[in-house]
Amino acid sequence: MNYQCFDFSISNKIAHLRFNRPDSMNTMQPVFFRELVNILQRLQHEASARVLVISSTGKHFTAGMALDVFAGGAITLDDSHASGRANIALLLQEMHRSFNLIEQLRLPVIAAIHGGCIGGGVDMICAADIRLASADAFFCIQEINIGMTADLGTLQRLPKLIPEGIVHEMAYTGRRLPAARALAVGLVNEVLETQEAMLDAALQMATEIAEKPPVAIWGSKQAIHYARDHSTQDALQQMGWLQAGIWQSSNLMEAFMAKQQGRATQFADLAPLHSFADAHYNLK
Repeated sequence: MNYQCFDFSISNKIAHLRFNRPDSMNTMQPVFFRELVNILQRLQHEASARVLVISSTGKHFTAGMALDVFAGGAITLDDSHASGRANIALLLQEMHRSFNLIEQLRLPVIAAIHGGCIGGGVDMICAADIRLASADAFFCIQEINIGMTADLGTLQRLPKLIPEGIVHEMAYTGRRLPAARALAVGLVNEVLETQEAMLDAALQMATEIAEKPPVAIWGSKQAIHYARDHSTQDALQQMGWLQAGIWQSSNLMEAFMAKQQGRATQFADLAPLHSFADAHYNLK
């Protein structure tokens, strides 16, 4: 399938989603969100990959939301009365869904960031599991610089990734957070000298993850996210239920045997999801 905003491919169980509108600095408009949801839902349901890498082209990872979407009338935000303002909340919920799908994906998501990661880009990469950056990368909560509050997840997810004081600084001043400081405060896992080296590192990490049992990776992602949002005791209880549901002795045996025999592991993929809404049912 051809996409307007992305290049998308799957190779060796690694999905690679690449922003591909460098002339417009990979800005986000309605078709961006529509295509992103399409790709993420495909990955979630088909289980055709074990890891997703998100990268970009051109000078910047993304310059964030395309403001002409609102200025040009493609989307109208009516703040003249209460019912119009209520619809803004519903529109935001629809946009939230795109980045929520990244966080909820059954496979890990690695964001490979170069150049500017601005506005909506920060919202997006905060929903990823792992972030790598090139030395020229920077992060900016741009919304405050254009007179608004960030509203697609940055202010909700970023304080769980870096110290709250740094979030306040970025959200109030609109200053850029350069790659070196992003590494120091824990926003990114590693900074590589060039975009090429950074992408190579992301794909190498994806390869290592793809060699692990997908059901155990999915279970780890579930446990980490649950523990982030709940007390330790609640998370431990959830861990018991989760492990009881996903435990497979055969995976342990495969890991031991592969190491003993000096070969690559062979684990089963996650099963495809079948949508209830798409099920065939004959009414009588």
